[in-house]
Amino acid sequence: MKLTRHAFTSLRYAAAGFLATLAAMAGIQLSAQAVKGHDTKAPVNYAADRIELQDRQDRVVLSGNVDITQTDVRLQAARTVVDYTNAGSLKIQRITATGGVNVTRGVETARGNVGIYDFNTRIITLVGDVALRRGTDTLNGQRLTINLDTGISSVDGRGGGSGAAGSIGSSGSGGGRVSGTFSVPR
Repeated sequence: MKLTRHAFTSLRYAAAGFLATLAAMAGIQLSAQAVKGHDTKAPVNYAADRIELQDRQDRVVLSGNVDITQTDVRLQAARTVVDYTNAGSLKIQRITATGGVNVTRGVETARGNVGIYDFNTRIITLVGDVALRRGTDTLNGQRLTINLDTGISSVDGRGGGSGAAGSIGSSGSGGGRVSGTFSVPR
């Protein structure tokens, strides 16, 4: 039997969708190529309704319609705390965001209750009612970890665990599952 190019492409997409679904169900790390190669050394720009510099604690608190961008990655939240070091010049160490946290890049959007961007490990973690969307594909869970160096994202149905946001509780019961929908070509 000879496959046409269209039939082969459709079969390949169907197989890829099936494998991605199996990976999501098994809790295996999923590749998020949209973030691979992000320039984590690029300047960070911000805008907010209010800013408070807490110089003795080496942090800045941004509140009200916070909008933070680094190249093409955008973080939006109601409130953020920006921790930094001050060894002659300010260097951001970590951004902790709360209140309707959204992280977007291109067609990929991630949402959660709490978000942490750790500049030392180059990892973004979202915890609590997490939803990851890429086009029409969806993935839901309680904890999302995005490694900006490798482009690997993993979603867990439970809110706890190790990592940047492991100590932050979530609204989940701890026995959650990952769920989602993958679109297939017509």
